[in-house]
Amino acid sequence: MEFPDKKPSGFEQNGVIQEVNSSVSLNQRIMDNRPAPSVIVIFGASGDLTKRKLIPALYDLFCKNAMPERFAVLGAARSQLNDDVFRGKMAEDIKSYSENKEHLSDEVISKFVKNLHYISLETENPDDYSRLKTRLDGLDAELKTGGNYIYYLASPPKLYETIAQSLYSQGLSLSNDDSVSKKLIIEKPFGYNLGSALALNQKLLTLFHENQLYRIDHYLGKETVQNVLVLRFANGIFEPLWNRNYVDYVEITAAESIGVENRGGYYDTAGTLRDMVQNHLMQIAGLVAMEPPANFDSTSVRNETIKVFQSLIPIPADRIDDFVVRGQYISSKIRGEQVRGYREENDVNPNSRTETYVGLKFFIDNWRWAGVPFYMRAGKRLPTRVTEVVIHFKKPPQHLFHRDNKEQPGNRLIIRIQPDEGILMKFGMKTPGAGFKTQQVNMDFHYSNLGNINISSAYERLLLDCMSGDSTLYARGDAVEACWRFVDPVLKAWETNPDIKLFGYPSGTWGPVEATGLFGQPDLDWRYPCKNLSDDGNYCEL
Repeated sequence: MEFPDKKPSGFEQNGVIQEVNSSVSLNQRIMDNRPAPSVIVIFGASGDLTKRKLIPALYDLFCKNAMPERFAVLGAARSQLNDDVFRGKMAEDIKSYSENKEHLSDEVISKFVKNLHYISLETENPDDYSRLKTRLDGLDAELKTGGNYIYYLASPPKLYETIAQSLYSQGLSLSNDDSVSKKLIIEKPFGYNLGSALALNQKLLTLFHENQLYRIDHYLGKETVQNVLVLRFANGIFEPLWNRNYVDYVEITAAESIGVENRGGYYDTAGTLRDMVQNHLMQIAGLVAMEPPANFDSTSVRNETIKVFQSLIPIPADRIDDFVVRGQYISSKIRGEQVRGYREENDVNPNSRTETYVGLKFFIDNWRWAGVPFYMRAGKRLPTRVTEVVIHFKKPPQHLFHRDNKEQPGNRLIIRIQPDEGILMKFGMKTPGAGFKTQQVNMDFHYSNLGNINISSAYERLLLDCMSGDSTLYARGDAVEACWRFVDPVLKAWETNPDIKLFGYPSGTWGPVEATGLFGQPDLDWRYPCKNLSDDGNYCEL
């Protein structure tokens, strides 16, 4: 008897075994296919994003031998620093903010920061970009990077067009040589509303080609968000049930326990609908609802998600209250400590009507999801920090088993994105003893059970993808515009109709109670998750 050769764990896609554990496949790709030499320019190099996320992520990639064999990082900001001072600051920030503490080593940090450089630049002054070009030419000649540049806009959104135009004017955006790569990474918010998003897209496309634009959404860089695709398309038990015949409704939650902290000035002009729903949560919904792609490549995957966004049924302006609930946290005691309400936060208008909570109900008008409601909520000052997707399956057609004269809830599949990342399946089982009493039980998987396998940070994954020319996990221009088309009527209704209510909710609670009314059925409510994936179902103290 001959035994088949042992194959690697994973699933087959177009004749290629795809690893189920994406962190393992990432490490293999790192060793086998390092990106081409390049210079990474970070505009806004003195800001929080650079020191907390970007430089630590690049350092972690450096520790894994994932950075190009020859590279430089050029920080650009108004602060008057030289290379040595910038390197010293970044070395300290790596120690403070690196997510992988096992990689921290003074010797390795010293080697990494030698690749960091700095230029003082007034980003609104076009004349300063000639100095930037001279500096880039020098680094390019020294490191032989072949003119490959990545520009990361970690700057205020109002400067996006200015920076892009100035790069174009210096001949730093396009190239006549197909072997030369120039890419622009753009942080959210990508526009303030539909009109500004369309204008920004149109402007950028006169300066760069679409395949050069990388609109970053760090939620898509999370391993557990990517695992939605593997869970669906690598397992024959889920995808046949992933449709209107078997799914009752879908719930997506992004909860934060903190308030606006020191971001009051920004948040009061943005709000939760712009800050979380239009980008992060809609992108997650796109992955949950998309059709299987023809191939697992950037174009095919993003073609399927845009179809979801284009199929969203618009919310009528005169029925906003039926589909959207907005709230704002008010002062309350949390574990005995009095916390401020939103209007009492620094840099917030004391009469502000900016929402810190949004509950939303919407439908997708296509063959797979027709009639299936999607419920989405995001908010600040909620009981715990948690992001998850819940697939609520329909109940059996005949209710044979009851408990205390109540129907048992339907099966639920919980995909936990953060924290305590994992998968939880809830189903009914017989309680031991006489009769047929049933109870809900859990079957779960936690990423922490994988032991010492390192899960790459979102920025680490996305930066590596950009350097490698893989835009699968970046938002495309038409997708951004489609999401804005969906949320823009809600924003306009809030701005023009003062009768639409803004509900207060005490800090530390799950938002305004009126959000439960979105379900339209007295026996339905939001799931109340806990910090730990398996400790769920109750309004728990965390």
